[in-house]
Order: sequence, then structure tokens, then C-alpha cells
Amino acid sequence: MELSNIEPQIIWKNFSKLNAVPRPSKKEEKVIAFIKEFGENLGLETTVDEVGNVIIKKPATAGMENRKSIVMQSHLDMVCQKNNDINFDFETQGIQMEVDGDWVKAKGTTLGADNGLGVATIMSILESSDIPHPDLEALFTIDEETGMTGALGLKPGQLTGQILLNLDTEEDDEIDIGCAGGIDVTISQTYGTEAPTGQIVRVEVKGLQGGHSGMDIHKGFGNANIILGRLLYKGLEKENLQLISIEGGSLRNAIPREAVALISVRNAGEFIEELSNGLKKQILEEFASIETGLQINIENSTSSDKAVSEENSKKIILVLKSLHNGVYRMSPDVENLVESSNNVARVELKEGSLKILNLSRSSVDSSKDSVAEQLKSVSELAGMNVEFSGSYPGWKPKPDSEIVQLMEKIYTEKFAEKPHVVACHAGLECGIIGANYPDMEMVSFGPTIRGAHSPDEKANIPSTEKFWSFTKDILANIPLK
Repeated sequence: MELSNIEPQIIWKNFSKLNAVPRPSKKEEKVIAFIKEFGENLGLETTVDEVGNVIIKKPATAGMENRKSIVMQSHLDMVCQKNNDINFDFETQGIQMEVDGDWVKAKGTTLGADNGLGVATIMSILESSDIPHPDLEALFTIDEETGMTGALGLKPGQLTGQILLNLDTEEDDEIDIGCAGGIDVTISQTYGTEAPTGQIVRVEVKGLQGGHSGMDIHKGFGNANIILGRLLYKGLEKENLQLISIEGGSLRNAIPREAVALISVRNAGEFIEELSNGLKKQILEEFASIETGLQINIENSTSSDKAVSEENSKKIILVLKSLHNGVYRMSPDVENLVESSNNVARVELKEGSLKILNLSRSSVDSSKDSVAEQLKSVSELAGMNVEFSGSYPGWKPKPDSEIVQLMEKIYTEKFAEKPHVVACHAGLECGIIGANYPDMEMVSFGPTIRGAHSPDEKANIPSTEKFWSFTKDILANIPLK
């Protein structure tokens, strides 16, 4: 089945057009131009601010002029992840999509439904001639996935809307009213190198499902960097190691799926046998029910590169073993909500240069600071440098706001069940936007998406139709001014 044949056709048409445009985070020039041209071709007031956010204004439809004005908001960039066996360039190619039963998927890459379906929905409202809505500002932000610099760069006074509808959540029965803030923690150091003194061994972890480092952090998925660290640490019990290189993970907001290290050991055969028959088997058993594709390969290899000394290699391995990963604290106030967490997202050691990238999240700023400080403390004990950057605030829930009450009522009447009014552990832009627009009511909702930030990402077709119908009813019932 082609995407053009599934409902709602207007959403999938615009999603297909959007997904034909490359849009990696921090490289959004093409999609900014695409959305700008889209608004201008509709004859609507369209502006691009100094950081690259696109704002398109559409007047209220007849009879809706006396309703509160709204902002509909989604981000233009997407997480770019692919399977290793796929030859794909996110900077030049459009996403290749296919329909699989009730789901839309991509062929070996992320789909971009996060947040492309939100963008496509707003595009559909903008180009419609028969959907009632009040005065509307469409806000398309950039770089949400790797720093939220679009939202951070949005200045006060650029928007006049009284209600913000953020279309960036992934469960169609949820109304989101709060989210976590975050901070990037970067650990680094440069070491001298020397010729390896032993035999070269390659240690590889792959086949993990990965996922969103906020929404999926509590699910017990494997982190390739952490598993690799466990294997290397166990290897220290047998003999001293020299690290030659490590390559693990990619983006800060994606749980690492793959990691590989090249090391030098004195007795490769005995080393491989002991790890393979010991910890490797134990780890595979631990994850057997949740990571069915997990593979751990420990084998002889070759390398012409130099290695880090045994002493410094030990420091790196001990830090990798010590860094907190996963849930740090559950919220004592909101049931089943992760309050604080850390994702050890990327580990890179090359020619003696080490970088470890983390993303720490929390809905409570003091708890976010505590996570970051724990990472800093461990790393500084080993003589490493630690930098904090990209900090952004959380979004404090206001469950009694008028828009939340309205959406609960519409959902219950429309679908004969109550929605889940929740706060999430992902980083939404609402908290940042709210810092400059404190009087704006905010809510986030969206269609069901699975596997965001991984090549397994897929969007549910019936859910998208449900979401579209819900969105139109919300717009038609926005309260009076």
C-alpha cells in the first residue's frame, strides 16, 4: 500500500513531502527553505527568525475571530540513525518509507515521525480551507534534538498566541502537561600513546534496540557503552590492558545500540576464552528477554595504531564502569514518572583523544545538577576534564489550565474513555518557550509512535487518523477570549 492511499491522506501527503527533504539536526537549511516556501505559496505571512525558526501566521476562519489565539508548534529536525548495513546519507537523501500493516516505517533508518507528523499536521491546517480555527501562529523550530537551540533562540514578542499546542508526544491517549529539562555533560582528556605490547583483540557489542534516552530510559534496554565497559572492566581482572580505540554510540538523545573497542592484551587466546565463557554468557542471559538481537563478539584482530598506556587505560575503563547510566531517581510526586536520569551516549577514543558524551535529564533542576555533578566527580578523580553545556529548563505541570480541561473533556466525549494526563521524561520545548512566554497556556499531544530515535521507528496509521480528528475538534472548540 502506498502512503497516498492511507487516511488521513492530507497528513501523509504532507509527511511524504517533508520526508523528501533532508533535515538532520543542525543542518536544517533545506527544510527551513521548504517550510518558508510552503507558507509563502499559501499567501500567508511567513518569517524566519535569526536562528532559523519559521513562523507562519494564518487568520481565524469565519466565526472564530473571538476565540483565544493559538500557537501550533513542532520541530523541523530529526534524529538520524541507521542500521550499519544500510548505505544512506541523511544530508542528501529523503527518507524511504513503506507501509507494514497498520504502521509506516522507514527502510533501515529513522522515520522522522518525531516530529515530522506534527509538522505535517500543522502544514495540513495551514493549507486547509474548511477546518475551523482561531487566529493561528505556526511555529516550526530547529535543532530540538541536539540542543533545543531553536526554542532557546526564540525571543519574547515574536509570538502573540495565548495557547500553545505542541505536537511532539508519542502516545495518542496521553495529554502531556510537563517534561524534563536537560544538560549535556562532556568528559574529555588527551593521553600520550605508545606501541601496543601485546596481541590485538576486538570487543564488539551490537544488535541492541536503542531508543529514546528520555522516554525509554526506564525500560531496561541495553546500553552498548555500558556493556562494553563491563567487559573491559572484567578484562582488567585478568591482566593489564592497553586501549587502542573505542567507538560507541552516536547522539546524546539516543540509547547506544553498538560499541566496539580495540585493545592490546598479552595473552589473547586465554583472554578471549575467559570473557566469552564467563561475563559474555552472563550478559546475554541478563538481556535475553528484552534484547533478543544482542550480539557480543570477542575475537583476535589487527591494528597499526598506537595505544594508551596501561595506567591510563585502566583509568578510562574504571570511569566508564563508574558512570551512572539509566534512572537516577523516580519522582516522589508523580506516579511512574522518571524524575532524573543519565544516558552515557557516546564514547570515542582515537589516537589518545577521549570524549564521553552524556545527556542528563530531570524535571527538577536540583536533581539534574546532582546527576551532572556525580558524573563530574567520578571523572575528575581520574584526572579528566568535564564541561557542562546546553542546559535547558523543564516544564512545570499546570493540570487545572483551561486548555487541559477542554482537551480532557473533548477526548472523553469523543473516545468514550479518559485520557492519561501526564508529565514525561523527554525534553519538550514547552519549558523553554514558557520561560519567555510565562502567561501562555501549554499542552503537548500526538499520535502513537514507536522506536523513536532508532531505525525501528514506526508511526501507527489508525492512531494518526485518531490524532487528526482530535486536533480538528480542539481547534473548533478553543475557548472565547
